[in-house]
Amino acid sequence: MRRLLPLAVATVLFASGCTWVHMAPGASSVRVIAAGAAPAGCVKRGEVVVSVKDRIGPYGRNELRVREELETLARNEAPGLGADTVQPLGEPQDGGQRYAAWRCAAR
Repeated sequence: MRRLLPLAVATVLFASGCTWVHMAPGASSVRVIAAGAAPAGCVKRGEVVVSVKDRIGPYGRNELRVREELETLARNEAPGLGADTVQPLGEPQDGGQRYAAWRCAAR
């Protein structure tokens, strides 16, 4: 049992650094803008709520990786709404985040 504990801890720590979310086709052309006021010349197409695991058991995942994965998921959803831009509507909370999806005429 004592031999398995370090292996289990190492596995959890290694897995917490992995990225499980991959960009979907079409999502690479979706841009991400800073939170704040509505972008000029854009039409709101809806909102996207995304979530990922922010903890693996008792261990918290790297905050930057969680943010990157949430952003990627929001970008993946945007083309389905006819949007080409996403904007966070707040900070990530418990592994989830809301984004506004926008269609901007000219970029």
